[in-house]
Amino acid sequence: MASSTITGVGSGFDTVGIVKALVDAEKAPKQAQITKLQTTTTTQLSAVGTVKASLDTYRTAIAKLNTEASFNGLAGTSSDEKISKVTLGDKAASGTYALNVTQLATASKVTSKVFEGSSAVVNSSGKDTTLTISQSDSSYDVKVPAGATMQQTRDAINTQLQSKGISANVLTDANGSRLVISSQTTGKGTDITLSGDSELATGYDAGKPPVNAEYTIDNIAMESKSNKITSAISGVSLELLDTKPSTITVASNTTTLKTSVQSFVSAYNALMTSINTQTKVTATGDAATTTTGALTGDSSMRQLVNGIRSELLQNSGGSTVGNLAQMGISTDQKTGLLTLDDTKWNAAVATPNGPTEIAKVFTGDTGLITRMTKATDSYVGTSGLLTTRAADLNTKLTDLTEQQKALDSRMDTLKTTLTAKYTAMDGLIAKINASSSSIMTTLNSLNNPKSDS
Repeated sequence: MASSTITGVGSGFDTVGIVKALVDAEKAPKQAQITKLQTTTTTQLSAVGTVKASLDTYRTAIAKLNTEASFNGLAGTSSDEKISKVTLGDKAASGTYALNVTQLATASKVTSKVFEGSSAVVNSSGKDTTLTISQSDSSYDVKVPAGATMQQTRDAINTQLQSKGISANVLTDANGSRLVISSQTTGKGTDITLSGDSELATGYDAGKPPVNAEYTIDNIAMESKSNKITSAISGVSLELLDTKPSTITVASNTTTLKTSVQSFVSAYNALMTSINTQTKVTATGDAATTTTGALTGDSSMRQLVNGIRSELLQNSGGSTVGNLAQMGISTDQKTGLLTLDDTKWNAAVATPNGPTEIAKVFTGDTGLITRMTKATDSYVGTSGLLTTRAADLNTKLTDLTEQQKALDSRMDTLKTTLTAKYTAMDGLIAKINASSSSIMTTLNSLNNPKSDS
């Protein structure tokens, strides 16, 4: 469909187009400025968010490594994991231990008398009753409403007491149904007893009393209330699974050590790559023009990177290894990323107490991971520098939005004013044209008098 142009009635000019052109010309410089700032600020806000997320990920990753267990270069194994399982913690040391489990720790379990059918009523008294379940020094009252069935009572116990480590279930056979109440707590002295005016508290079977785990380590007799043992061997946790002998071995494992070191290197490189992406300057085209990242030249990014890199150069007190270079970790001068040289690494591990000394570089109050964490503390959290920076950028975007509204309002006013002026001008021209036409008509009539009849 062909476009149409509305022209002034009196002048014949495109007054609408003229007004639009004048408004657009007035608006263009400020609009370009606002649009550019909005784009730049939005890009910077996204970049700050990316760096913040990367820094949080980095800190979480190295926090998981900041234990002696991660860097001690030791591995714990069981000769048969169907009998026992091993987990190493801090303070573990090399050693071999003969474990012989003669009794596993058990939990208390009581069984009610038999009722007819799984839907049998367990409260036929015509009134509400109470079942009191006691264990050790704790007692819990469970309301059993009049006419309650065994399954309803089971559900009430589970709803109220599962968080306490006590649960109930219903067992049914040809003789009827009974309520079984079990504990997750093991060990001697954790018996469950039932009392109260509920029918379930009479004639119940207390079953076998719970017992402690009994075992020997290198023929030394020991006991535990739990099958999960954390204190028998310093720095070693055991989970007992069966009553048979097995051998526990804690020995050097440089693979574990190298995996932890490589994890640190990978976490560091991921952070640096994220920051580099936002701050790099890239030459493009034949004329060597450049493109810059959203945070190129940003002072907070420089401070963050310098603070982190400075910690890489510090010697760790108490370690004969001293610094990362001695174990084969170096920094690429162009990218700032870390690399691990296998030859230098193997040489460092092979030195006397090499794994232990390497662990000291990373862990402890003066270790690299603790120092790295402190170096980045001021950048994270709700009051951290990156959060503050993001808040400032959001404030700037809000201000730009207000500037945009003000500009649009000012241009609407200008359009209204110009439209009124050009409308008035067009009306004046129309009057002038009308007057001119009238005068010309009069003059023409004077110049052409009527002929005599």
